[in-house]
Amino acid sequence: MDEARLAGTGGGGERRPGFRAAGANVAKIVGPIVGRHGGGVLSRLKTEWAAIIGPELAAATWPEAMARGGTLKLRVAPGKALEVQHRAPLVIERVNLFFGREAVTRLALVQGPLPLPITAARATDRPLSTDEAAALDHQLAEIASPELRAALAGFGRRIIGAAE
Repeated sequence: MDEARLAGTGGGGERRPGFRAAGANVAKIVGPIVGRHGGGVLSRLKTEWAAIIGPELAAATWPEAMARGGTLKLRVAPGKALEVQHRAPLVIERVNLFFGREAVTRLALVQGPLPLPITAARATDRPLSTDEAAALDHQLAEIASPELRAALAGFGRRIIGAAE
């Protein structure tokens, strides 16, 4: 095999799939292995926890482990265990809806401190002065894309408004 073929290009600038196909198939190979041991479910739960169960419950709970038989071990903030126990069917329903299958059949609640701090609602940023707004607009004037300019303007307002 020549080097051009290994690099995924043929002669004359022709592009061939090469190693790209192997990368695309990694998920197909690894998925069943990880899925058998619950690692895939738990890692997806941890990354998407607030989106799955909502910000209120996410602030008081954290998925800690998956046991056999679909038992999800949830760490619950002190003083919230009774509330979470009453909402257990809702939590199970939301998790299973997220995965599109019955991934969790029951919850095991463990009361204790959460690994992540409970974040309080952020105070609203102060409005920009006219000079600050003019300076921001001047910096963004050369950006051609209106969507990118609007996104950067919002980001800039938050940064400048949060600075004290």
